[in-house]
Amino acid sequence: MRSTLAYTSARILLFIAATGVLYLVGARGLLLLALALLVSGIVSFIALSRQRDAMSAAFTGRIHGFRGRLDAGTRAEDGDGTTSAADPR
Repeated sequence: MRSTLAYTSARILLFIAATGVLYLVGARGLLLLALALLVSGIVSFIALSRQRDAMSAAFTGRIHGFRGRLDAGTRAEDGDGTTSAADPR
């Protein structure tokens, strides 16, 4: 969660910085927003690769943990098949 928050915050700050610089250069309106998205996206792709990798690793770990717990629950349910079909439990 911390890595996701750090990466997202850095992306937002890059977008704000790109918007400010492009505004000072003279871009306005929809062009300003489009260029700011493009510039901040390119810069974040290059500059934030470590943060993106950390976020991806944390997310993948959480998914694997969830799948492990889900599989364990499924195995536990399947393992409870000790009762017969005639047993009303």
